[in-house]
Amino acid sequence: MRHHVKGYRLNRSMGHRTSMRKTMIKQLFEHEKIQTTLAKAKSIQPDAEKLITLARNAQKGDDIMKINARRQVAASLGNNSNEVVKKLFDDIAPRFSTRKGGYTRLLKLGPRLGDNAEMVLLELVSE
Repeated sequence: MRHHVKGYRLNRSMGHRTSMRKTMIKQLFEHEKIQTTLAKAKSIQPDAEKLITLARNAQKGDDIMKINARRQVAASLGNNSNEVVKKLFDDIAPRFSTRKGGYTRLLKLGPRLGDNAEMVLLELVSE
């Protein structure tokens, strides 16, 4: 039984898995859509939505709360994420200011030719 077991292991070591998630979330925010497998998309979708919610809630706070939220997002995305953090707070979060949740959508594309893995398009909802 999988009591209190959270997340997908994706047949990778812990370091590889966390770096892959950070990279994929950065690519999602940078390009606003990515094409990946269903399992990888389901593993990064909650983390991406939590970061968008953090950025959206920071807009209503004071300056200290805004700086703290930027630091939290930068820490969770890792090194060299300054442009992505800036885009998240200045472009993506204001777009979802009235939306309560569900910032991303999964569109199924069908199986991949090589290994028959289910492919999806993970994109930010346009509003």
